[in-house]
Amino acid sequence: PADGRDVDMLVRNADAAMYHAKKVGRNNFQFYSAEMNAEAAKRLAMETALRRAVEQQDLHLHYQPQVNLQTGKLVGAEVLLRWQSEQWGNVSPAEFVPMLEDTGMITQVGEWILRQACATYLEWSERLPDKFMMAVNLSGRQFKGGTLAGFIRRLLDETGMPAAHLELEITESMLMDDTELATITLAELSAMNISLAIDDFGTGYSSLSYLKQFPLNVLKIDSSFVRDVTSDKDDAAIVGAIMAMSNSLGLKVVAEGVETAEQRQYLLRHDCRLAQGFLFSKAVDKDKFSTLIDQATLI
Repeated sequence: PADGRDVDMLVRNADAAMYHAKKVGRNNFQFYSAEMNAEAAKRLAMETALRRAVEQQDLHLHYQPQVNLQTGKLVGAEVLLRWQSEQWGNVSPAEFVPMLEDTGMITQVGEWILRQACATYLEWSERLPDKFMMAVNLSGRQFKGGTLAGFIRRLLDETGMPAAHLELEITESMLMDDTELATITLAELSAMNISLAIDDFGTGYSSLSYLKQFPLNVLKIDSSFVRDVTSDKDDAAIVGAIMAMSNSLGLKVVAEGVETAEQRQYLLRHDCRLAQGFLFSKAVDKDKFSTLIDQATLI
């Protein structure tokens, strides 16, 4: 009775409990409490504002440099979505990207990100290093329906973006959700000469079988392992195992979240050549990244 005395209120409060369950990590259950109403109201208001931001193209992109650990030179950029709301300020992607996923807006936004990333690469291309990679995160929803490869093929044709300079980042869970569709889609993308990367490697399924099954090129070591790699023997062992496995499979490795010179030296000693993190630069807007391009090194 405390959860609602009529159908509408019961369903509304169940909805609040469901969103709370999602917020605390999914794959769990939560009982409704009155405090959730305020949270649900905020989510509804934020979702409405986000929908307006998508319609008015008020979202923007930042770029985080990827560097050669040995030389400190720029070798690529990860494209990251940002939202600055008038009401809530800079909203964390961890908060608004799941909303884009849940509402289905991520498909439209994902296509916009890819278009902007290609246009930006072409704008900078004459100033970029020869093997510069523009890395874009894909959403699980973009995989559904089997239209992703066709869209990207048309995009490359329309823009003239060189496929060899585009890298698409996917998560382990996306590969496992629909293995058959993932196999077909990744094979099509790989045939276009697009680089394929596994993001946040080690935090999901980490099944060795898919490293053979799918045409992957890059593993990105999650920052949670890099953070304590110089002081935690378990993290050091995981990073060492990832490096050994990647080398034997001929995969490139990018370490995420590198913040100290000690982490950089450790990774270098273990044959990791590429990284991104605050040691080199946080994610910056297009104008600031443009100035980084002309720097000899980023450290």
